[in-house]
Amino acid sequence: MYEVHWGLKEKPFENTPDPRFIYHSHEHLEAATRLTYAVEERKGAAMLTGEYGCGKTVISRLLFDILPKSKYEIGLVTNPLLSHKDLLQEICVQLGIKNSTELPKPQMLTALNERFYDNVKKNRDTVIIIDEAQAIEDIRTYEELRLLLNFQLNERFLITLILIGQPELREKINELEQFKQRLAIKYHLNPLNREDTEKYIEHRLKIAGTEKEIFSDKTVGLIWEYSEGIPRVVNTVCDMCLLTGFIKRQDEVNEEIAKKAILDLNQ
Repeated sequence: MYEVHWGLKEKPFENTPDPRFIYHSHEHLEAATRLTYAVEERKGAAMLTGEYGCGKTVISRLLFDILPKSKYEIGLVTNPLLSHKDLLQEICVQLGIKNSTELPKPQMLTALNERFYDNVKKNRDTVIIIDEAQAIEDIRTYEELRLLLNFQLNERFLITLILIGQPELREKINELEQFKQRLAIKYHLNPLNREDTEKYIEHRLKIAGTEKEIFSDKTVGLIWEYSEGIPRVVNTVCDMCLLTGFIKRQDEVNEEIAKKAILDLNQ
């Protein structure tokens, strides 16, 4: 609706995990680098945590772009609130194992083992990403995931398991000593600081088609304070600001518009 008014080709602040819009703050870049290292060096297991809306899911999608499809087979589970058997089943489905929904658990594990070995023969590595892993409630589900790391050769793991979740995931893993010891890489993603919030907004506007300074400096400060540096909230506020500015036929998002947008969101 407001794209033409602001000189944009598309909406810049959609809350979707589009890797094009990822802003590489120091922490986001380090998180992506650590996860990539875990995969490329076959470290077995890694964990990325962060507050709700900090960009963890975007980083997981970024891995799909970074890792060449010819070398890696990636299974992504986005809803792990499942029983331990159903989660194994979902992993089978994501890896394209046929008729896996009809298999009992022992045969599912056999099918997974065969897929892992088959990928090795094809010079491919298997990567399993569990997003929102803090949602797992049954300790047996974590145990099933840990046991997948037992699929290995003498010199390497057959899979890389990546857990992504909110801070409570760390608390759950800390109570599972055997699983905790298997995590070769752990990283916590913090919210954006004031400077990175400004660069984040500029970056998304540029990707959407403009380098014009639409948001005033004081407006960015208000947005940062309200959002507490959480990218998902920054997106929501900025989107509302652009809509409000369009309705008022303004050529800049000033403090008044930002306050109106924040007030509307709070209501």
